[in-house]
Amino acid sequence: MKHELVLKSGTIVDGTGAPSFVCDLAIDDGVITAIGPNLAGEREFDASGAIVAPGWIDVHTHFDGQATWDDELDPSFSNGVTTLVMGNCGVGFAPCPPGGQDVLVDLMEGVEDIPGTALHEGVPWGEWSTFPEYLDFLAARSYTMDIAAQVPHAALRFAVMGERGLANDDATDADIAQMRQLVAEATQAGAVGFTTSRTIFHRSISGVPVPGTYATREELSELVQGMADGGGGVFEAITSESIGNMRIYGGERFSEDEELALLSDISKATGQPVTFTTLQHGDAPDAWRAALAFAREMNETGAHLYPQVASRPAGFLSGLAGYHPFSRRRTYLEIADLPVHERAAAMRDPEIRAAILSDSDVEVEQAGSMENLYKLLRSAIGRSFPLDDIVDYEPSPEQSFAALAAERGVTLEEAMYDFLAAGDGTNIAALPGVGYVKGDMEDLREMLVDPGTIVGLGDAGAHVKLICDGSVPTTQLTHWVRDRTRGERIPLEFMVHKQTLRNAQLYGFADRGELAVGKRADVNVIDFENLNVHRPVAHADLPAGGLRYLQPVEGYVATFVGGVQTRANDTDTGERPGRLLRSHATSSAAQR
Repeated sequence: MKHELVLKSGTIVDGTGAPSFVCDLAIDDGVITAIGPNLAGEREFDASGAIVAPGWIDVHTHFDGQATWDDELDPSFSNGVTTLVMGNCGVGFAPCPPGGQDVLVDLMEGVEDIPGTALHEGVPWGEWSTFPEYLDFLAARSYTMDIAAQVPHAALRFAVMGERGLANDDATDADIAQMRQLVAEATQAGAVGFTTSRTIFHRSISGVPVPGTYATREELSELVQGMADGGGGVFEAITSESIGNMRIYGGERFSEDEELALLSDISKATGQPVTFTTLQHGDAPDAWRAALAFAREMNETGAHLYPQVASRPAGFLSGLAGYHPFSRRRTYLEIADLPVHERAAAMRDPEIRAAILSDSDVEVEQAGSMENLYKLLRSAIGRSFPLDDIVDYEPSPEQSFAALAAERGVTLEEAMYDFLAAGDGTNIAALPGVGYVKGDMEDLREMLVDPGTIVGLGDAGAHVKLICDGSVPTTQLTHWVRDRTRGERIPLEFMVHKQTLRNAQLYGFADRGELAVGKRADVNVIDFENLNVHRPVAHADLPAGGLRYLQPVEGYVATFVGGVQTRANDTDTGERPGRLLRSHATSSAAQR
């Protein structure tokens, strides 16, 4: 018997965490039908010397707008992702009452740093108002991968409460009942989760905390119960104090202990799994340990808590195409509209250099804009690092701008300025933030290997000029498995499991995440030795000419989605087999 397609002699890393082995893998009608030696196929793909693994499942993305105009879905597409989950952090674009798009765009632009102009032009506003209608719109489209959507708390609150919701007024009993019903209907229609943000760092572009930030225990409990009423899903939360105490904005309202107790109580009462952001941050560098211990303890008593951790530090980028320490200097603003290479040349003029370095700043008009982070980028130059072409995400202190400035005998600002202005202006620096408080990634390693955590927080599709972490699925192999020099590495089989079957099990994606007979044929074939993540490059390819940073990635020999090859040697094949993945629809591949 000949199969439709056989991947020959690859090193099978099956997603379960079991030891790898060399074997053939057969695919028929989009499903894995055999794993064994000497399989024959109508088409045979030579995978010898390559890793054959399940397609990555990224549970923390923000393609809610991009998925309505784009079928490629980069940066996830270039990084081996075959299933993504969007609608995280409580922001999204459904429900959207008629004429409500301005509010939802302001929220998304403020929280996730996606240009409002791109969202206004790219999203086909008016095609839906309810969440089920939004899902139906997505279901009519095709993609390079499967996508799944969650109900965002901010949009839900605005749809039901209007201005009261935006002002974070307490919801009435009637408000809560209506929101619960809408969550139930959305889940019945295929939403895979409900999400909220409770940190005041997440603000609209005007600087107001997003709707739901201060939601009561009753409101959150009832809305998660609505998800259970609709068939169940995942409750995803960015908790108060999860990324710091936010004293710069007046301080968080709730303590982390209060937040974790709330999540545990909701999970126990509703029976729903809860995943929540868990990071190492500067205000309490070891608080994550207590969070993981609390989750273990509560799970032994009936809760279902899944701390969601990052696999690399969140790096705030400085580059002329995006934000940087001098982006609001008066003299710089006079040349800011020049093409980047011309701007860099102008910045090297001694008079302009002296003026920019001594200038005052022009304040950003929008209080919630990420552009305001120029102040942080400048104050933290000494802790920032230049990015080489192949990015090292665990640099040592002697690679920092503090060391570079001392070596040159110049100020920190001069060192950064000259770096940004060099050459064609495409140099990029990064400030490792959460996850790098102690100057290394050892705490991140401990979080990753903890059996109770899940991996996410890459924010693919968001923070397009500030953070470029959509490539974390690839970094998880290059850094943690192959290249780390400043500490212990992580076994390949474990790291693959963490970003495939582990995430599939959390979201109930029962037909994928594992290379096994009967499972959906979502597969990556990887040239592990030559897998690399390069320095971010600016692309003006969003609607309305919006700019974003993308990282070139190499080493994906092939990616298959439902047995259809979507990538070949790091290039797009043009195939679009991906569809909307609705909840309760993955118990078998036949249901696809």
